[in-house]
Amino acid sequence: MGRNVAIVGATGAVGQEFMSIIDERKFAFSSLKMLASARSAGKSITFQGKQYPVEELTKDSFKGIDIALFSAGAGRSKEFASAAVAAGAVVVDNSSAFRMTEDVPLVIPEINPEDIKKHKGIIANPNCSTIIAIVPIWPLHKVNPVKRMVVSTYQAASGAGQAAMLELEEQTREVLAGKPVTCKALKYQLAFNVFSHNSALLPNGYNEEEIKMVKETRKIFHCPEIAITATCIRVGVLRAHCESINLEFRDPITPDQVRKLLSTAPGVTIMDDVANNRFPMPIDASGKDNVLVGRIRQDESIPDNRGINLWVAGDQLRKGAALNAIQIAELL
Repeated sequence: MGRNVAIVGATGAVGQEFMSIIDERKFAFSSLKMLASARSAGKSITFQGKQYPVEELTKDSFKGIDIALFSAGAGRSKEFASAAVAAGAVVVDNSSAFRMTEDVPLVIPEINPEDIKKHKGIIANPNCSTIIAIVPIWPLHKVNPVKRMVVSTYQAASGAGQAAMLELEEQTREVLAGKPVTCKALKYQLAFNVFSHNSALLPNGYNEEEIKMVKETRKIFHCPEIAITATCIRVGVLRAHCESINLEFRDPITPDQVRKLLSTAPGVTIMDDVANNRFPMPIDASGKDNVLVGRIRQDESIPDNRGINLWVAGDQLRKGAALNAIQIAELL
């Protein structure tokens, strides 16, 4: 017998991904409730051969619900999560609303599943770029602590939702036809272009996405002293983020040791074909559960062989969002 599950933001990109992962992983549920904004209410969603009406999200939507999977933005989470908890549901929230709240566990099941037990009704899903970066870093950090990490991200349109993905497709057609480019979902042209991540800039010159990576990694690793700096960039790719990661370890470590540790690490696939110069690409990671890792090499600028460079690719909608949330729900 499964749980009574509600999907908040059922019509969005992550909401759709929730459904395909529930189906693939045969996640047991007794009932499924599709919730979205008033704009989508009245539509219906076909899932596993059955029609589900899309209902408007209200504070009364959660009667009898055991698990509420939220992916409708931080504003909606802040407005409705407490009502879900009050109705007896456990909220797995995919927004930034509660990630840094002290008594809300921030969980990646491959790293800190034991933190789930500390929940008081809400469990937060980390940011997509954080998840994709640190799933492969954790197995290394456990064996040889990482002192400092420098991350540069190459983030796909999928990170900005369905509207941004459709806009990238539309812009590509416009550019190829020599027409002016339409920018609505994102401020700047994404087709055939890259630009600084579209989150808000803070007084220190970093954007919110970069600060999320810093704070969330420290919280998930229970390691406030780890030094992290990030540069987050939006690229003209439809789906799956890539990241260049430079790690400085406490003790010496070789690329072969890294490969050995990652070869058995949960949620990680090594794709490091040096002979053919073939390493993880967004098209490899799209639709895949695991984070792909390649370009594993010594950073020769750091003394005593304490530096390693990695290149990773991960599906932002899956491991970066929906899959991680479903894995948390499975552990519940």
